Amino acid sequence: MKMIYRLKGYDDEWIERRVRGIAIHSELTDEWQKRGVEGDQNYAILTAEISRATFGISPSECRKLEGLGRENLRDHMDDLELLFSQLGEASTTRIARNKDAQGFHENKSVAKSGGEVASLARKELEKRSGQKVVSSKKS
Repeated sequence: MKMIYRLKGYDDEWIERRVRGIAIHSELTDEWQKRGVEGDQNYAILTAEISRATFGISPSECRKLEGLGRENLRDHMDDLELLFSQLGEASTTRIARNKDAQGFHENKSVAKSGGEVASLARKELEKRSGQKVVSSKKS
């Protein structure tokens, strides 16, 4: 995995964050499986719920904003976008465990809560920095 990203021109720091994000996402989907959520379609819905709560837009809206087609959205995220995605997913995992969320519907509510944790941090950063985290213009 790391070699593929190197060949695509990503720097080592970004690669480490991306690989860490993959591990966090894998831990989350494993948790959902243990909690009775099944199927890639349901995982995609829950992941989109986290993203929507974290960034205020759906992954498809984010793709459009960033001018992407079918490419992997996370492969085009900058450091902060990756970090906030990770915070939303890690928060969701912790909340699901602590609330013992079972099934799709309970985990959908938890996914929104986990994303809201990341959203609060994102909004505070945007307020203090005066710059949006997700935009069509990366600085």
